[in-house]
Amino acid sequence: MTAATDTAPQTRAFEADVAKLLHLMVHSVYSDKDVFLRELISNAADACEKLRYEGIADPTLLGDDAQPRITLTLDPDARRMTIEDNGIGMDEAEMMDALGTIARSGTKGFMERIAASKEAEGSQLIGQFGVGFYSAFMVADRVDVISRRAGGDTAARWSSDGLGTYTIAAADPAEAPARGTRVVLHLKEDATSYTEPFTIERTVKDQSGHVPVAVFLCDKPDAEPRQIGDGAALWTRPKADITPDEYTDFYRSVAGQFDQPALTLHYRAEGRHEYAVLAFIPETKPFDLFDPDRTGRMKLYVRRVFITDEAQIVPRYLRFVRGLADSADLPLNLSREMIQESPVLAAIQKGVTNRILSELDKLAEKDADAYAKVWDNFGAVLKEGLYEDYARRETLLGLARFRTTRDTRAWRSLKDYVADLKDNQTAIYYATGADLDRLAGSPQLEGFRARGIEVLLLTDQVDSFWVTSGIDHDGKPFKSITQGLADLGLIPLVDGEAPATETTPEVSGFIDFVKATLGDAVSDVRASERLTESAVCLVAPEHGMDRQLEKLLAGAGRLPAAARPVLEINPRHDLIARLSGLGDADRSFREDAAHLLFDEARIADGETPADPRAFSARLARVLGRATG
Repeated sequence: MTAATDTAPQTRAFEADVAKLLHLMVHSVYSDKDVFLRELISNAADACEKLRYEGIADPTLLGDDAQPRITLTLDPDARRMTIEDNGIGMDEAEMMDALGTIARSGTKGFMERIAASKEAEGSQLIGQFGVGFYSAFMVADRVDVISRRAGGDTAARWSSDGLGTYTIAAADPAEAPARGTRVVLHLKEDATSYTEPFTIERTVKDQSGHVPVAVFLCDKPDAEPRQIGDGAALWTRPKADITPDEYTDFYRSVAGQFDQPALTLHYRAEGRHEYAVLAFIPETKPFDLFDPDRTGRMKLYVRRVFITDEAQIVPRYLRFVRGLADSADLPLNLSREMIQESPVLAAIQKGVTNRILSELDKLAEKDADAYAKVWDNFGAVLKEGLYEDYARRETLLGLARFRTTRDTRAWRSLKDYVADLKDNQTAIYYATGADLDRLAGSPQLEGFRARGIEVLLLTDQVDSFWVTSGIDHDGKPFKSITQGLADLGLIPLVDGEAPATETTPEVSGFIDFVKATLGDAVSDVRASERLTESAVCLVAPEHGMDRQLEKLLAGAGRLPAAARPVLEINPRHDLIARLSGLGDADRSFREDAAHLLFDEARIADGETPADPRAFSARLARVLGRATG
């Protein structure tokens, strides 16, 4: 433990991100300020569970006070409220680190979102981001924190009015808890209701009724504490004895959210390994869903003792799942590192993952609308498993839902898609891009639309990766409509007409001329089978990289040079026919036309002309000829 050697208070400025957050809390306009109590009780419960874990290796830390508890003390006369736990506690260095910084990524985005949020969303974001301690400043003019680390002889005091600075100093051990942390809130004038026992008891039961630590309330500083939360582990109770409201309360406590769970999974596994699971899929997206570390938030317990929230109980593509697993088999004296390598944990990971996917499949079959909402929120994350989890790929493909050219606003499954395959269709066709409407209007779709072939419209960044991993479904490979030859000749047009396949000598000659004119700007120029309305489009070479994936990698600096595209020309288009009929006397005009056709294809693909100045000059010359 770090002993404090200087008893004089040190005044320090908060880190910039904390200062911004405190400004939001101090000037909060949220009417639902009860969130602060849930957050402080949750922090206190975590401290008790950390002590319970460390006490396994060092029982002396528990002393003669082994029963964890949280005590709330009200002082109406002094307009003060105290939240005290007998958990692990903090020394001065730990206190400075814990209360002066935010150790999370994405802080700036969080600030912007919470500043712009509505009341209900804002209070939810506070818990999602894990900065709930600072929510105390919604109700307090000043907050004092006095803490003594378990096993330590010294104590530390932290104090702030939330206006930009805090003080920290050694505290008199006689005035500190014997072990743990005491948070003293000097309440604002409009927050005196938090000194009323009824208000606190109701709030605790509504928001923190299922924390796994007993909660006691002292109505006044000299009153006897009475228990208002029993600290019973909800997951150990039979499902039949638990009400939906109790599940929701527990979910909100463990997930730090105020929404309802979209799916609740509670079961006990028995056999070779015994463990209990209580897991939830949120109704809304957690704030940290796309954090770069992509870590899960499920907690691991061993016989009701909290061990870690870093065990990765579920794979990264299920990181939106909240809850816990409680093992009856893992030894309590294993380090967190050894637990991560344990075959018991591996079995739990496998069992929990399979069960979650199975429950999602049941929901999709039983309630398509409810499942569609889950997919709206988490489909992009679930699809990460298509290239990360080969063993469950078929299961995940069965869960996947897609927007398609059949209906860009409805979700379609691959089962639906395969059932509607056209005669002679041998592949599942898809298009990738960043914008659904732009994708639905892509010229590359024209030949498929003319034949009534359904095309998956994939707009999530992850789509560009999993579709290129050699994946197939029901024996049908996935094929990009913007890569290689279209191979549509054997599929009849919707109107029953045979597709035109002949290219006149004049058009063939013009295609050769365009190829020679463009030179190294393209890898090939050829007649198109996929175009029916547009004059030109760009596609990737047969064995090249899909164009959308190429753009993503280039944008991330992971692709030194882009491959040269293929320019496809519609030999049946009126413009192409007229350009093909021009003689060599119009060579300069045809050269301008060749470059403009290439730039037209780039623009239709969401890109800019290869050379904007040359594009403008060529366009001016062509328009001048047309009007002259």
